[in-house]
Amino acid sequence: MSQMMMAGALLAVLFLSLAAGLWISFSLLVVAFTAYLLGDIGNWGQIVATISWGAVSNWALAPLPMFLWMGEILLRSGLARNLFDGLSVWTNHIPGRLFHVNILASGLFAAVCGSSAATVATVGKVTLPHLERLGYRESFALATLGGAGTLGLLIPPSIMMIIYGVAAEVSVSRLFMAGVFPGLMVLLLFLGYTMGYNLIHRDAAPPYDRAEHRIGKWRAARKLLPVVGLVVTVLGSIYGGIASPTEASAIGVLGALMLSWFEGSLTWRVFREGLMATVKTSTMLLFIMVAAAVLTNAMGFIGLPRALAEYVETLNLAPGALLLALTLLFIVLGCFLDGISVILLTTATILPMVEGAGIDPIWFGIYLVIVVEMAQITPPVGFNLFVLQALSGKDPIAIARYTLPFFLILVLALILIWFFPALVTWFPHTMTAPPR
Repeated sequence: MSQMMMAGALLAVLFLSLAAGLWISFSLLVVAFTAYLLGDIGNWGQIVATISWGAVSNWALAPLPMFLWMGEILLRSGLARNLFDGLSVWTNHIPGRLFHVNILASGLFAAVCGSSAATVATVGKVTLPHLERLGYRESFALATLGGAGTLGLLIPPSIMMIIYGVAAEVSVSRLFMAGVFPGLMVLLLFLGYTMGYNLIHRDAAPPYDRAEHRIGKWRAARKLLPVVGLVVTVLGSIYGGIASPTEASAIGVLGALMLSWFEGSLTWRVFREGLMATVKTSTMLLFIMVAAAVLTNAMGFIGLPRALAEYVETLNLAPGALLLALTLLFIVLGCFLDGISVILLTTATILPMVEGAGIDPIWFGIYLVIVVEMAQITPPVGFNLFVLQALSGKDPIAIARYTLPFFLILVLALILIWFFPALVTWFPHTMTAPPR
């Protein structure tokens, strides 16, 4: 069987598995086992065992469950509510008013969480009922929350960056640094669009009511200090070369526990539920990583990545054309797979072509994270769309239509980092950090 026929057969098996309702990890394993059979690999059981252990025994993955746990602690504590109360006072006189709270709260929570879905769920549970009660336009509230929720992937510490760093064998610390300015740029673009939208659609937000906010700005600032302090401590320890991402994640968990305890919301139930949710999510992510590693190995045995790389090489694509083709590929994949699966499935195959085109792997990691962000708000498998559906009861397709402008802003962000690559590369190349 030719490699193109194999590729077609494996693609059909993948889509059939997903259509049958199998978990993504099981679907990937089914495709891998099919590839081993097509390639007539006799000892694939021993190969799978070896690959599986190697996929999860990497020390660079240690920050993954710790950052997840930190997010779960904050999700179940009263800190998220304090974040809303503190930000709402400072945004009350800006066009768009409390819509900006969705964006700023998502940015701050992303910086201590690293998960897009957790960011949307945490901020949305606090802000959406409040905005609805005050008369803010629901469609735009969902749009700002869905768009800004993607910041959980880009603003470090990011789970996606950890996974890409392990898969691509690049420094996770430097990836975190590389995401700082693009993350801030996307945040500012979101805020700017929100101001412009509300200047045009003045009925989207209700008139200012002084009675909404009875606390002063400095009291509001005190409500923000715990979360901001946690952000500065975690990221500052990495950027200052004091701690590795693994050590910083432990600092973050300890800080979140202490803040929740001082705030009075750290009970045994909160602790237990947060820990169990972390275990479940970490297990799911590691299972996907194992399945993707096995599939990548199977693809290597049948020679598919080499054939793909040789085919792309024959096209003689310029770096810009290559990135455009990859962007379309990642967006299509993101319509059917979660971002982690996209990164793990493609990194081993795509990275040699990218490096051969002279593209910095650190820069490419940030580019890939932004593209995966776009996939979070594209149907039919945009994770943020499902979270917002659970929060609002709206149809995911309708929510995707609301978030379309934020999707286009992410496209603009890709264009900006292409023409101004220093937005990504300057910080990691000028700061000292632990190598991993």
